[in-house]
Amino acid sequence: MTDQFTMALTSSFVIGLIVAFPYAFWEIWRFVKPGLYNNEKQMSRGAVFFVTLLFLSGIAFGYFMVAPISINFLSNFSLDPSIMNEIDLTSYVSTVLMMVLACGVMFQLPVVVFFLTKAGIITPEFLKTYRKHSILIILALSAMLTPPDVMSQLLLSFPMFFLYEISIVVSRMIRRKEDKLLLEEEN
Repeated sequence: MTDQFTMALTSSFVIGLIVAFPYAFWEIWRFVKPGLYNNEKQMSRGAVFFVTLLFLSGIAFGYFMVAPISINFLSNFSLDPSIMNEIDLTSYVSTVLMMVLACGVMFQLPVVVFFLTKAGIITPEFLKTYRKHSILIILALSAMLTPPDVMSQLLLSFPMFFLYEISIVVSRMIRRKEDKLLLEEEN
């Protein structure tokens, strides 16, 4: 009886989270930015823009690509023609919201790699060395975040592979800039 009311609240919360995310991240960034050195501020210029762009790209990808294919698969899957699929509102909205938010978060991979590289935790060599492992991790995450159909899993995996390769390039660029700054400081 409470499904419609609960889904209205849940949908409002998630839509509010999506709409407020750029502003919330900007406020967090305003708090962190004064504590950074000038070169760190310069290196991380555009962080709010790229985080917002990647998040909204992930949301759009999840909503327009992953969710329709997953819902189509789940609604048409049948063990026996005599068994009817009865999809309730709670299940539908929960599935769509989970996939959309998961895509938005997973599209943050280049930003996470950027900051981990800046902190000296990850190097481009590390990312290249463990590329095969990352493929397995991406496939496992995609399997957990999507319904149990292979098409949705692969649909989420391919952009993640692409973003992983972009992350390697981002990490390499950060390392080159840091190496250049160290070389200039030595001279």
